Amino acid sequence: PSRTFHGNNRLLTSQIISHYESINQGKKELPEYFNFASDVLDEWARLEKDGRKPTNPAFWWVNDEGEEVKWSFEELGSLSRKAANVLSEACGLQRGDRVVAVLPRVPEWWLLNVACMRAGIVLIPGTSQLTAKDISYRLQASKAKCIVTNDTLAPAVESVLPGSQFLKSKLIVGQGSRDGWLNLKELL
Repeated sequence: PSRTFHGNNRLLTSQIISHYESINQGKKELPEYFNFASDVLDEWARLEKDGRKPTNPAFWWVNDEGEEVKWSFEELGSLSRKAANVLSEACGLQRGDRVVAVLPRVPEWWLLNVACMRAGIVLIPGTSQLTAKDISYRLQASKAKCIVTNDTLAPAVESVLPGSQFLKSKLIVGQGSRDGWLNLKELL
């Protein structure tokens, strides 16, 4: 038995538990390497493309003004590959490097999550309520090489940059440009 959600059959909790029990009992192989972006997201996109899975939004965001962003699995996969390339190429990050994201929960926040998973980059999320002192502490303690924020929070970040010896790149999420910052939307 399974419940239906947007026309898809979803696994019930008992089925999920059964799957993990079979792994624990050695009946199923646990992969040596697992990457959510490529092993799940890309697989679902392939199933949709092949017509073996109905098309449903992978991501659906609505703000207080009713503005919507809706991405299919294929779109989220493609955008996350582009974002991973921005982090790797434009920002010069490598597997294991750390990124601090100080953003409200805008679509780019989720996109960066998937992009970091895809590229093996460690994402350190930070709430938009962090103070300059909080941001400084997180940058130093994590040895982050990149920070991502928006226009509103950029001044707090800029106030602590002189003490951030590990930081190599800064990404801004917004429409305009800011001196010394790379614009994520433009790079995508």
